[in-house]
Amino acid sequence: MSIDLRLQLEIREQKLLSAHACLSAKSRGRQRPEPPSSVRLIFQQDRDKILHSKAFRRLKHKTQVFLQPEGDHYRTRLTHTLEVSQIARTLARALSLNEDLTEAISLGHDLGHTPFGHAGERLLARMVPGGFHHVNQSLRVVDLLEKEGRGLNLSYEVRDGILMHSKGRGALLSGASGQLAATLEGRLVRMADIIAYLNHDLDDALRAGIIREEQLPRDLRELLGTSNSRRINAMVLDIVRESLAVDGAEVLMSARMEQALMALRTWMFEQVYEHPGIQREFDKATRILEDLFGYFMADEGALLRHGGDRLPGDSLEVSVADFIAGMSDRFALNLFEELFLPRPWKTL
Repeated sequence: MSIDLRLQLEIREQKLLSAHACLSAKSRGRQRPEPPSSVRLIFQQDRDKILHSKAFRRLKHKTQVFLQPEGDHYRTRLTHTLEVSQIARTLARALSLNEDLTEAISLGHDLGHTPFGHAGERLLARMVPGGFHHVNQSLRVVDLLEKEGRGLNLSYEVRDGILMHSKGRGALLSGASGQLAATLEGRLVRMADIIAYLNHDLDDALRAGIIREEQLPRDLRELLGTSNSRRINAMVLDIVRESLAVDGAEVLMSARMEQALMALRTWMFEQVYEHPGIQREFDKATRILEDLFGYFMADEGALLRHGGDRLPGDSLEVSVADFIAGMSDRFALNLFEELFLPRPWKTL
């Protein structure tokens, strides 16, 4: 018996999702045609492609904020990604948007992040002509680097959401034309990303003893609450209320909540991200990656022997950056030890 559940699922989406949702049947498609699944929608396929990728698995050993934490409960880049996905899916369900698309963007948004967090990103931005940014690298991973140069061949909407997820220290959703995702689902992920990282980084900083709860500005504690779950809940509810007030045609946050979010972000940079103890460890990590970069720039053969690749048309700097950006923290540390630290002599 022939099975084609995909068509039934597409019809179900049309009935259940908001008029402002991105429907699977209306996707702009992939860069290269491929046979559709008979049981999964296009964004379900994209989510599964990302979930089964090597780059996704490496996220479990990449730093979020704290390098090589000994405690079991500190976040990594993988747990950050999962928390983003949870928050984004909650928002998507409340607004009747496409959860599959939202989840796929969430799971793929940080695939291009370097080892040792933003310390690695800053180093590669300095070393590679034309710069380096994890957003562009994430897209490069899914377009080119995964599956031995074939890439994952994701849909336009997922690729667009990955490319547009980061806001740095800029505006949250009030960006100029061309700076926001084409779909509301992509814009949700952008908001879920900052909600997730500010709250879980704050939670980790409290756990590490870098800050105390009472140090948070009083107005932020009064508005957002005094626990991780309360702060996230306050932000999520605000987005749902403001977005539903315009019939879900936009993803919105109240001016008061956005100001509080920006104030919390500024406070986190001052008190946590630029904390001298964290910066000292980041400086050490930067020197490790700088030495690795220089080593492979001086010996292309070593790059290939240790697992790097040379894709047609790429400069050596880009190839070395691809290799280093794909490393987990522990792979980078072990490789540095192998290449630069002396080993005890063993007699034959």
